[in-house]
Amino acid sequence: MRKPGSRAVRLIAVLAAGTLAAGLAAGCSSKNQVPSIGYAVDATVASYNGGSTLGASTGATSVFGRVITGFFYTGPDGQQVADTDFGTAKEVPGEVQTIQYRLNPDGVYSDGVPTSCDDLVLAWASRSGRFTKPGDRGPIPLFDAASTAGYADIERVDCQPGSRDATVVFRPDRRYSAWRNLFTAGELMPAHVAAQAANVPNVVSALQTGDPSGLGRIAEFWNTGWNFGSGSLDLTRFPSSGPYRIESFSAKDGLVLVANERWWGNKPATGRILVWPKNIDLKSKVGDSAMGVIDIGSGSVKDLNLDGFRVQNVPGRGVEQLVLATGGVFGSVDMRRALALCVPRQALYDKLGKMPDAPKDGLGSGPLNAHIVQQDSLFYPSVIGAAGKFNGDVGAATQAVGASRTNNPTIRIGYLRPDDRRAQTVAMITEACKPAGITIVDAGAPDFTPSQLSEGKVDAILGSTASAPGPAGSLSGVAATSALRTGSGLNFGRFGNGRYDAITDQLAADDNSTTQLNLFTEAENLLWAELPSIPLFATPRTIAFGGGLQNGIAAPNQAGSGWNMDRWVLKR
Repeated sequence: MRKPGSRAVRLIAVLAAGTLAAGLAAGCSSKNQVPSIGYAVDATVASYNGGSTLGASTGATSVFGRVITGFFYTGPDGQQVADTDFGTAKEVPGEVQTIQYRLNPDGVYSDGVPTSCDDLVLAWASRSGRFTKPGDRGPIPLFDAASTAGYADIERVDCQPGSRDATVVFRPDRRYSAWRNLFTAGELMPAHVAAQAANVPNVVSALQTGDPSGLGRIAEFWNTGWNFGSGSLDLTRFPSSGPYRIESFSAKDGLVLVANERWWGNKPATGRILVWPKNIDLKSKVGDSAMGVIDIGSGSVKDLNLDGFRVQNVPGRGVEQLVLATGGVFGSVDMRRALALCVPRQALYDKLGKMPDAPKDGLGSGPLNAHIVQQDSLFYPSVIGAAGKFNGDVGAATQAVGASRTNNPTIRIGYLRPDDRRAQTVAMITEACKPAGITIVDAGAPDFTPSQLSEGKVDAILGSTASAPGPAGSLSGVAATSALRTGSGLNFGRFGNGRYDAITDQLAADDNSTTQLNLFTEAENLLWAELPSIPLFATPRTIAFGGGLQNGIAAPNQAGSGWNMDRWVLKR
């Protein structure tokens, strides 16, 4: 019998504590285990690559966290947890920040290729922002990375091609306190696949030689080669480094994950997980006897009958918000202010964001009055002073429209349909802003993507942190901060402010509480003045575990409740 791995030991401890565990009632032993478990989530299956803009903005990490593993994963409370089944990471004392990574010597992809430090080199190269090509307005990144946070601070990754060891050395003038957010589950992609597709010996040598042609081909594959189209998948491009691997995917049949025979850790408790993404008819699937876990935005599916499920309605780490363009109708900050002034944030929270038995303070306790500081942060009460005037003031909104000199402003709000709660959100904003002379158009669509804001097809996105449609947010808040940084892939509104960028750089490096309080206060004052986004409330999540589902633990964050799907057992 295999000795339990370190991750398994941690899971056992969590389950023993009884934290949000489902289906552990007595009597299950007399029932039979179901060989396949259905998992419904409101992410979309668009890309295998959680580090790309497309992957991050559509929830790849919530679907593939136990398919593509890494040195850390996001736990149920939004915290980063070490996954030593994959490898170990240790900060080395010294003047220059240095992290030593060692991959598990047993690690091997499902196609038989060993895991290696080449994977870290590819992750760094793609996320660093260092590799560019000429553009009309200057150099542009080769890689369409969701964010460069942390990776841009790395000076180099010392790696011998094929080795299990890597040393990551940061720039002498930089520190990155959230380094556990680097090289994580869902984002550490198989470098050998990219090298083969780009026709280079390995990504390490391609980067060392600086061959522009080879680099260009690697980047082209990294950007789009792991995307899911409408046709059948070439599964050789999608090897797994986790307990599950992809068996198939289609819009009709969903994503089928099966046990990875080459996984070196503890064998998955259930051999098959059927993932149903956002665009399926969830009502028709709920009655399926194999449906075990549902993780969706609260109220997003109208009249959803969850009888027989253990249901938890909880505030998420994600921020329900309007992300605004900074061009077009919103080219004037006065027009962005006009919308922010007429949006009825308190009424929206009361009707759509407030959970039953909402807490008096902390996450979900009221409208969210900060862009990047979370409600349960000790800093939160001190940084929200600028938010007070933004709560449905039609008179002030009318004045702001006049100051913007915009005639008959029309604002198209896009979001991923079907989503009843977000449709109601747009309807309430429409009615509240009409007296201020603002016309709101519901531009929600089943094929909506956040990139439509960058393309000028909509004027605002209604979504969660970093514009994600489904699971989002973490305790560290890296995605929230970087989504407003100049040039970030997740900055769909194309907001740019040099002072904000400098603040985020300092926040990432300096963990002194007084310094952080001052920086967060300045950042929030700046963001409420410039309004690249309008926070509404902590995104409410409905997480339901079917009768007989064991080891389900709710995770209302970017990892989703599938973070431990390899431990799920369903008995009926």
